[in-house]
Amino acid sequence: MAWEERVYLDYAATTPVAERVIKVMLPFFESAFGNPSSVHFEGQQAEAALEEARERVARALGAQPREIFFTSGGTESDNLALRGIALAEHQRRGAYRILITPVEHHAVSTTARQLQDVFGFIVDYIPVDSYGRVDPDDLHDLIDSSTALVSIIHANNEIGTLNPIAEIAAICEEKGVPLHTDAVQSVAHLRLDLATLGVSALSIGAHKFYGPKGVGALYVRQGTPILPVQTGGAQERGLRAGTENVPLIVGMAEALEMNLETLDQETQRLRALRDRLIEGVLDAIPRARLTGHPLERLPNHASFAFEHVEANTLLMYLDHAGFACSSGSACKTGNPEPSEVLQAIGFTPQWAMGGLRVTMGRGTTQAHVERFLSILPAVVEKCRVASRVR
Repeated sequence: MAWEERVYLDYAATTPVAERVIKVMLPFFESAFGNPSSVHFEGQQAEAALEEARERVARALGAQPREIFFTSGGTESDNLALRGIALAEHQRRGAYRILITPVEHHAVSTTARQLQDVFGFIVDYIPVDSYGRVDPDDLHDLIDSSTALVSIIHANNEIGTLNPIAEIAAICEEKGVPLHTDAVQSVAHLRLDLATLGVSALSIGAHKFYGPKGVGALYVRQGTPILPVQTGGAQERGLRAGTENVPLIVGMAEALEMNLETLDQETQRLRALRDRLIEGVLDAIPRARLTGHPLERLPNHASFAFEHVEANTLLMYLDHAGFACSSGSACKTGNPEPSEVLQAIGFTPQWAMGGLRVTMGRGTTQAHVERFLSILPAVVEKCRVASRVR
């Protein structure tokens, strides 16, 4: 199939780097290539660009520049937040419990399990409802003085559900427990004001909002205890050693500002496409269910479960028809097991095997959505026939 005929519907996995982002990065690969830790002119030039990018990211998020730490992406930011804060709180006050939900990204859930298996923490799970959403009252009943850290995803990568993070943060503040949220998906589509959101730490990754892969940031509210995980030099004020990737950091700042410039218009446009897609799928395909909250969800995110459909087979057929989609987290694509997230919100294995995530972005048009709706029913039926044959 010719590339021009393909339709990309996996913007939650990654986005193309915007042309203006590439343009601002190029000088820092070529003429302004200095190490920001060096004292000479070239180093000072790189350091100035680094600190300007920090100010721009902070301004876009409603934070202070000293609260922004650059990382290699959302996964590293999650790792640094969980390990760094949990270990600091254990050292400071003997806290040993970590509270997460059963629908976290693997960057959070796997890190929490390692803290339990290797460092002796106890991981407890905050229940979620059938939409994957936390009830703040449930957290209130679970949190106590032994809790080192709470980590709750802001917008679920697999099912799109938004959590009431400001309400959750107020509870954590009352109890004196740090709250981390993975906002890797939500920062691309929501205006975040960290001055009022109330979280202790928040993770983002640039490639979700038309920036480069391999760079992200962790917001750490001033005064939040946190230990470094990657040690060595004094970069990032001693919290994250290693020479900063200046071109990518500059690109992330540009992408974040660019994204905010048209966020409101793009949100309205994408929400209309999303709602049309959801309506079309549920009307045309029997034994199909929307996953995630019908309203409190990302504006570009539609996700479904199909009974007696194997997700990898569905993705293969869709790919052959010219559509790039996902079964959930891009980090799990290829996994033949039922979705952990779908099972956590009450789907049986015969439904949880058939998850489909369709996420739209700047390149998505109404014609793309209509074309997708025109082929999906036949593709799903083909998968069901294949399942019965096996």
